[in-house]
Amino acid sequence: MSRERLFLFDTTLRDGQQTAGVDFSADDKTRIAKALDDLGIDYVEGGWPGANPTDSDFFDNAPTLSRATFTAFGMTKRVGRSAANDEVLAGVINANTPAVCLVGKTHDFHVRTALGVELEENVAAIADSISHLKGLGREPLFDAEHFFDGYKANRGYALSCLEAALEGGARWVVLCDTNGGTLPSEIHEIVTDVLRVVPGGQLGIHCHDDMGLAVAGSLAAVDAGARQVQGTLNGLGERCGNANLVSLIPTLLLKEPYRSRFETGVEEANLAKLLKTSRMLDDILNRTPNRHAPYVGAAAFTHKAGLHASAILKDPTTYEHIPPEVVGNERVVPMSNQAGLSNLRGRLADMGLDVDPKDKRLPRILESVKQREDEGFAYDGAQASFELLARRALGVLPTYFEIERYRVMVERRTNAKGERITVSEAVVSARVDGERLLSVSESHDPDTGRDQGPVNALSRAVQRDLGRYQPYVDDMKLVDFKVRITGTGTEAKTRVTIDFMDGERRRWTTVGVSENIVDASFQALHDGIIWKLVRDGAEPDRD
Repeated sequence: MSRERLFLFDTTLRDGQQTAGVDFSADDKTRIAKALDDLGIDYVEGGWPGANPTDSDFFDNAPTLSRATFTAFGMTKRVGRSAANDEVLAGVINANTPAVCLVGKTHDFHVRTALGVELEENVAAIADSISHLKGLGREPLFDAEHFFDGYKANRGYALSCLEAALEGGARWVVLCDTNGGTLPSEIHEIVTDVLRVVPGGQLGIHCHDDMGLAVAGSLAAVDAGARQVQGTLNGLGERCGNANLVSLIPTLLLKEPYRSRFETGVEEANLAKLLKTSRMLDDILNRTPNRHAPYVGAAAFTHKAGLHASAILKDPTTYEHIPPEVVGNERVVPMSNQAGLSNLRGRLADMGLDVDPKDKRLPRILESVKQREDEGFAYDGAQASFELLARRALGVLPTYFEIERYRVMVERRTNAKGERITVSEAVVSARVDGERLLSVSESHDPDTGRDQGPVNALSRAVQRDLGRYQPYVDDMKLVDFKVRITGTGTEAKTRVTIDFMDGERRRWTTVGVSENIVDASFQALHDGIIWKLVRDGAEPDRD
């Protein structure tokens, strides 16, 4: 049985850029576009040429895509001038992209109040704009803005806008749930009705996530007959975001009935790139990845309870709807005060340690974890620190270097400009192969000159000179830092959790606990370096 083709359209470079706090550079856009192309996305919408200097620069130096159709975005011509003489439309056309997506009003209220034109004039503008693109040899797409609200307010008019786009030669007519307020059941019902006017092979869906239902709404449209799905990486977008392609793609490829009914430009083998692509976007935005994101989150395949872990060891499908490695993820059986021996054996196996189930050291490791969590440690979210604890207990943790002492100072002073500034400085004395190495570092942002704090200074100093281990730590960077106070009064302690990432985009987490925040930070920093040396197979200390 042959499968129908389902097309994927990514709007990260436009819709995603409308996310609060997101501002892509032209280079960022090129990197994202190439990653989407490599993944197998059918259409990559680059933005609105001429709307801002970044988009203009991006289109002037457009990336070469091998699979995806590069697409420009714009709006239909303005009433009162022809499509050929509208300079705004011309700016979009002059980007010379193979496809152009034009947004137009389909809600009668917006036509009258936002555009201030007659309903018939808007319909004519849609038809003329699409026809003009078609005549220039471009692939036209019509983005029906506020369609679902428009349909409910004036069904006949909303459908007439779609018919105008089709008559003008639109390859795709895309229904937009612009305010994200349409329920999946409504989307299914309305799309079913629209199919009387627009063939399914020309109908797309574009959902916003204001109710947290954009993925569900997109699937409802596909169920009804739409054959193009639009969305963004990690669900980026204005307000609450857009349909998350990182969730939609594996659902369409792996779940029935979609798996049997459809094929997409994303091959199943490429799903293993999904986590890396998602993390790449977070890295560009300097954001911490959502640990609980479906499919690609660090916690998506984490099994904390002992009973669950026992079942997982016997049959992974018990609590996993797909094998994690299919999307580039991994199973995690964390250690915590709820853990049992099943968790422990599973975690040791993940570390590559084959330990006899009857080994008397196993209960001692488990007891140590529970004891340390009573002291304020938390290992369910700090797997790297747990791995070091277990390796140490089993006698398989190499010795690499020794930190003999460290000192951190924070000074408040006046600089040469008469400004009051804070300066953090750290001094670290390490011993490698019997040689004493001394490192000093100040913490400051090279762009602003502002102090980045004592922990940053300590991290820089620790990683500045570790002798022959230096190449292993040069690509390490601290990507997240969390502090929590545990206990109260004189029993209060500080727990520091640090996330690291390296050049291979591996991510690991460590934890430190102390009455002193700097000492707790040092413990976590030290664990982070040791874990990387272990995983990279560094040679132990020779002294």
